[in-house]
Amino acid sequence: MSDSADGTGAEGGVGEGTRAVRAGLPEPVKHEPTLPGPVFAAHFHLPGEPTGPYTYGRDENPTWTHLERAIGELEAPGRGGVETLVFASGMAAISSVLFSQLRAGDAVVLPSDGYQVLPLVRAQLEAYGIEVRTAPTGGDAQLDVLDGAKLLWIETPSNPGLDVCDIRRLAEAAHARGALVAVDNTLATPLGQRPLELGADFSVASGTKQLTGHGDILLGYVVGRDAEAMAAVRRWRKIVGAIPGPMEAWLAHRSIATLQLRVERQNVGALAVAEALRDWHEDLGVRYPGLMSDPSYKIASQQMHGYGCVVSFTLPTRARADRFLDALRLVDDATSFGGVRSTAERRGRWGGDAVPEGFIRLSVGAEDTKDLVADVLRALDESAQ
Repeated sequence: MSDSADGTGAEGGVGEGTRAVRAGLPEPVKHEPTLPGPVFAAHFHLPGEPTGPYTYGRDENPTWTHLERAIGELEAPGRGGVETLVFASGMAAISSVLFSQLRAGDAVVLPSDGYQVLPLVRAQLEAYGIEVRTAPTGGDAQLDVLDGAKLLWIETPSNPGLDVCDIRRLAEAAHARGALVAVDNTLATPLGQRPLELGADFSVASGTKQLTGHGDILLGYVVGRDAEAMAAVRRWRKIVGAIPGPMEAWLAHRSIATLQLRVERQNVGALAVAEALRDWHEDLGVRYPGLMSDPSYKIASQQMHGYGCVVSFTLPTRARADRFLDALRLVDDATSFGGVRSTAERRGRWGGDAVPEGFIRLSVGAEDTKDLVADVLRALDESAQ
């Protein structure tokens, strides 16, 4: 892995754990809470001309401000001129970039193996007269369809297949052709990967997942380094009204304080589960970027600070996969990923991913690693009966 993989030696001598705990906090004021509570306000006192940071609740909120600062400090520590905007969900954040940057006649490159809602996004983009090209994440295949594109959308590691592409290489190629670059950083988190440092113009993520980590918040965010492009994203948020509630924003900020602890624990558990699945007597086609035998390992080790909490593998049949999920005791059969409680699902049930019927996406939580590995192996054994 690249430097700072263990949470130490980060920029300015500040470790990732310290940064996560302190991120976005206001200057201390006597008798005031260290993290101010959520501000529930649709409007603010505004005599005279409408100037100042807070005018109307759809545009700005003090609770958002603290959270946006926190996310910006994690995604781009020590970098000036970077703006962060929070949204009501990850898809709201994704849509804000795509629909604010593209116009009829433009071309965009999407991953063909990305998040399963992207086909719906593609249909809407094409309905607006935008050309959509797709290519797989692995092998930097998106390079082959980049010429003339206005925007390159990268998802690395890809969800659910866990392929990895070279962000720096793709960003340099895209910029040389006049294209903007957005990276979906959901699976890696800003502690695992920093797309802006690798040349991307936008880092976009669902804060619903590991960033907040408890499966009780819907949230998204966009971090960008180009003021004009981010102004368009902000305008889109205002027009659509895809804003988070102040309570969700406050809960998200509170949850970020434990991000480094959770990521470290979950990454260790994910590697152990991946190794156990790899060593199982059946060939399960295990994918995890942290396995030295994985096709993504080399580039992931160069650009990531950690390999994530998601492991994927394939059981021979749909029935076997269903039996495996039923047999698990410490893993909930649920969608999404990144939570402190482990989850798994047969991904093919949604119909949007090009995966075999027996494909399993398993998100490793914060349970004791030995207990989780034992549960997975026992369920594999029972499901084979």
